[in-house]
Amino acid sequence: MPVKPKNFDHFLEVGCGRCSLGGTPDCRVVPYRRLLESVQLLVLEAGLKEQIKWSVPCYTDRGRNVVTLAALKRGVIVSFFRGAELCDSAGLLEKPGENSRSGRYFIIEDMEMFEERRQDLTRYLTEAIELEREGRAVKSSPPEEMKYPDELIDIFDQQPDLKDAFGRLTPGRRRGYLLHFTAAKQPSTRINRIAKCRDRILAGKGLNERS
Repeated sequence: MPVKPKNFDHFLEVGCGRCSLGGTPDCRVVPYRRLLESVQLLVLEAGLKEQIKWSVPCYTDRGRNVVTLAALKRGVIVSFFRGAELCDSAGLLEKPGENSRSGRYFIIEDMEMFEERRQDLTRYLTEAIELEREGRAVKSSPPEEMKYPDELIDIFDQQPDLKDAFGRLTPGRRRGYLLHFTAAKQPSTRINRIAKCRDRILAGKGLNERS
């Protein structure tokens, strides 16, 4: 049974605990232990506080999330919560997904690349910390108008209580559900997803919130 890490050293031993490979030679963390330790040291030297969140090392400043570390097949991924606001003159930062707004990441493949990009990483860390300490709100582009799938509109017509509950959700929660529904290619799958989420919506919960 997968074990969730309790601290950084434990993370190096058991991985993120999201699959059965944790703690085995096949865990993605294993090939990158030295690289993870090197990046960790640089992050701590920047003055950030370390803890485990979402089963990976997360680094905060005055309680605010700044960056996380994790291991992928091709290297160590360094993820900045406000990466979209950083000056990326080196062109290293990537967008996690089409619908990502603030987060950005880059992957360090090996120790040679780490040494080559050490100064860039230090600069990103410094700037990310400054963003938090200045107290500036997260910049975000105006939210895009999300399309409501036809199936959801039909269900809303049949279930006014569900429509009202959906309208009371925060914009972020509504967006999460709409992305989940519209990602399904088949109408039947969209209907099933909506049905499975009905109770959560009525309870005012987001898609991934615990009941």
